Amino acid sequence: MKFKFKIQQYQTDAVENTVAVFTGQPSHGMAVYRIDPGKREKNFFDEEDYTGYRNHQLELDSPTLLKNINAIQNLYDITPSSTLAKGVGAVNLDIEMETGTGKTYVYIKTMFELHKQYGWSKFIVVVPSVAIREGVYKSLQTTQEHFAEEYGKRLRFFIYSSDRLAEVDRFASDSA
Repeated sequence: MKFKFKIQQYQTDAVENTVAVFTGQPSHGMAVYRIDPGKREKNFFDEEDYTGYRNHQLELDSPTLLKNINAIQNLYDITPSSTLAKGVGAVNLDIEMETGTGKTYVYIKTMFELHKQYGWSKFIVVVPSVAIREGVYKSLQTTQEHFAEEYGKRLRFFIYSSDRLAEVDRFASDSA
């Protein structure tokens, strides 16, 4: 059985508005860094590659981000924010929607659009409970084909477990 997804305008608007927060950000490929090998025993002849890939750094300054956010807030008669939330090198955005309206669909599609517009391909989804985690995981599985048809790419995803740290290594060392 194959699910057929109906594109909802309010979901598309939520995605477009989230992506618009970053208007002016140049599109880049992945940035390279060295993965910390931690306490692994490394022998002199070990040629293991510790190359990691991350999203390119946000280049927009705070006033530009705030201007972009205010423009979206003004579209929806939301009182404009006067400052950005404090965070260390981070932009904290919430997608707030009623239960059953497709938040998971919206943030999955937002990931694809952020990749398409800005080249970002590393995303971490944090959820508050095991039940929600399982629902999100099922949504990722169910929407896999739908988004592959729309974007020509598939998400690679996994549930974090401290028993399976090799998956975290794969996530860090994967440039896609």
